[in-house]
Amino acid sequence: MAFSRSLMPSFQEMTAFEAAARHGNFTRAAEELALTQSAVSKQIRQLEDTLGVVLFDRTKGRVTLTRPGERYLRSVRKILRDYEVETHAIVASAGSDTTLTIAVLPTFGSRWLIPRLPDFIARHPSLTVNLTSEPKPFDFSEKSVDIAIHYGAPTWPQGEATYLCDENIIAVASPAYAQARGLRDAANLLDATLLQQASRPGLWRHWFDEAHIDHPHPYRGPIFDQFAMTIQAAAVGMGVALAPGFLVEQELADGRLIKLNEVPFAGPGAYYIVTPLKTQHSALISAFTEWIIGKTTESRAAPA
Repeated sequence: MAFSRSLMPSFQEMTAFEAAARHGNFTRAAEELALTQSAVSKQIRQLEDTLGVVLFDRTKGRVTLTRPGERYLRSVRKILRDYEVETHAIVASAGSDTTLTIAVLPTFGSRWLIPRLPDFIARHPSLTVNLTSEPKPFDFSEKSVDIAIHYGAPTWPQGEATYLCDENIIAVASPAYAQARGLRDAANLLDATLLQQASRPGLWRHWFDEAHIDHPHPYRGPIFDQFAMTIQAAAVGMGVALAPGFLVEQELADGRLIKLNEVPFAGPGAYYIVTPLKTQHSALISAFTEWIIGKTTESRAAPA
């Protein structure tokens, strides 16, 4: 049975609540929303009456969230953020139904996909392509996404995963860092700063195991949230990074980074393109799938 609409707050009430929580003051919230202070206060009172809970502790000149208010604020902000994103998407596409929204891993998107994307757009000039960063699997029914790029195993609820490429890991450092420390291969890395990847905490240990080297502290070193940060840190001389070879193509080409091992280490997973089961036969999705498979095939065939 559906939740009673009479218990659902209005959009205006949620907006007033979020603004008041952010400012800690009804007057400043009213100024932002171009309302009177009494109007904001009334909307929040109505929201509290609807929910049956007190959302703010009111003191002279200031309001602070109660425990239920803090919890509800997280949900309200997500609702308002989704509303803003979806509204922007509709406005940006000018109502066109030839829009493709792709959820992509952040570094894969910025370093590999975007530089190649103009080729696909040139083949489909009337198409609007939207990219959104999604580092983890999600439910397609809860997001307005047509395609996802995924790393790991070929498993995704209500989605079909098609293989794109493996992940061949190499150790890289700036030429200056490598020269200053006499770094030539894996055996020389015992005294190097190991730049750690937050999403792959065991990557250095596996890499040293593959190289048959007993490193005493494979987990020690600065931690970075994304491969893009780890790669940049290596490029400016902060230490040695492990990265998929295709993500450091430009840095290797222009000399900002050098490889410290000629034989790459195969990562534990692979990259896949994932499509929702209900739309996997869409002509546009099929066209993009065919295109990106071709591009990853070209990357695998390119010299290292």
